[in-house]
Amino acid sequence: MNEYLKVFDQYYKQTGIEQRDFIHANGYWHEVFHCWIIERTDSEWRIYLQLRSKNKKDYPNQFDITAAGHILASETVEDGVRELEEEVGINVRFSQLISLGVIPYSIDNEKIKDYEFANVFIYELRGGIEQFTLQREELDGIYSVDLNQFILLATSKIKKIEVSGYKYINEKRHYETKQIGLEQMSTLPESYLLEFIPRMKQKLIEAT
Repeated sequence: MNEYLKVFDQYYKQTGIEQRDFIHANGYWHEVFHCWIIERTDSEWRIYLQLRSKNKKDYPNQFDITAAGHILASETVEDGVRELEEEVGINVRFSQLISLGVIPYSIDNEKIKDYEFANVFIYELRGGIEQFTLQREELDGIYSVDLNQFILLATSKIKKIEVSGYKYINEKRHYETKQIGLEQMSTLPESYLLEFIPRMKQKLIEAT
């Protein structure tokens, strides 16, 4: 099924509507919804990363934003909240999300020309990792990491971080703790992370 997305110029002004595959093939700007789920445990914050399915066409078996997806031509940014329920089984209202604004970024290589205006949000979870129900067509697992460690990795201060969670192996959950680096997060270019990190830190400061 072909998805149709709004097309924008570099100033975020809509210029038309095109098929998703055509947009990615030609490097047209379009809208996406990003929601990072965080959770306070004792005195620390943790941030959740999804593990993309090994069967995905783009970036298989890579760690990514907790829940994300394209905003269809028929949708508004508010409709993007559906991604949380669809991908990770977390049912929330749009008003419960904390907006970090729009972060434009691009990934341009031999496989894809992805020029996105990311509408970025955070959501504070309560209850731990067992609150998640994964969309198995899209995700193979869900993990969390100490937020300070994630920030150090994202800003290239350290090379590896320890993530804890589970992935599905033969449709059974396999719980584990392991080390990953930025090479396992190729969906997130440095330009995006360097915008996302200070915006998130500011919102957490304001919330305390």
